[in-house]
Amino acid sequence: MKTVSCQIQSLTALTSHVYKVLLKPSEKINFIAGQYLNFVMSAEDKRPFSIASSPNSDLIELQIGAFVADSYPMQVIERIKESLASKEAITIEMPLGDAQLRTESERPLVLLAGGTGFSYIKSMFEYLAETSSQRSVVVYWGLREESAVYELAETTATLTKLANAKFIPVVENIDKDSATPWQGKTGLVHQVAMDDIENFEAYDIYLAGRFDMVGAIRSDFVNRGAQLEHMYADAFAYI
Repeated sequence: MKTVSCQIQSLTALTSHVYKVLLKPSEKINFIAGQYLNFVMSAEDKRPFSIASSPNSDLIELQIGAFVADSYPMQVIERIKESLASKEAITIEMPLGDAQLRTESERPLVLLAGGTGFSYIKSMFEYLAETSSQRSVVVYWGLREESAVYELAETTATLTKLANAKFIPVVENIDKDSATPWQGKTGLVHQVAMDDIENFEAYDIYLAGRFDMVGAIRSDFVNRGAQLEHMYADAFAYI
């Protein structure tokens, strides 16, 4: 792990509650897709966020969901805004985490995330696309409502670069009265995955989302043949 200063390159809103942050580090830091960093608020206050960008990128991308004023993530967004205005650097620590992409494996992949857990799997499929991977990749992304969806076209474009990839966004609660109703899959994202895949024994599976969600998925997928030694999530260290 290294400590490095970064300039804020940009801060943009992906939705009303999700922000995309691009950081320019003072030096290139090597990491593996699927790892995370600590955003250093102070020596005693370091906050983890998944790295959304590929290891090949010159910039470090974060996707931060900040739903409540003065919340843990919104405090980080406010610090980023201050740094952007003052042009003062922020400090990060990276790389961290043991749930990174196993690049030596040739097994088919299930990348499944809920909400801004998407940043964890985004780093992986971007890296796989850049390296022209021939592995089978299925990306599932679960969201509570359609207003939480972002960058669908960009994700689809990235995955079309892979020889054998599918992208399946899933919205849990749809607005039936909408003038343009959701046309994709609906319900719980891991239930959709289980409808698609009868047995998970052959797969490397990477998961990100709320701890309770990841725990439930682990149990349900194991009941469908998934092997614990081929399932990866940072949440596993805490549940």
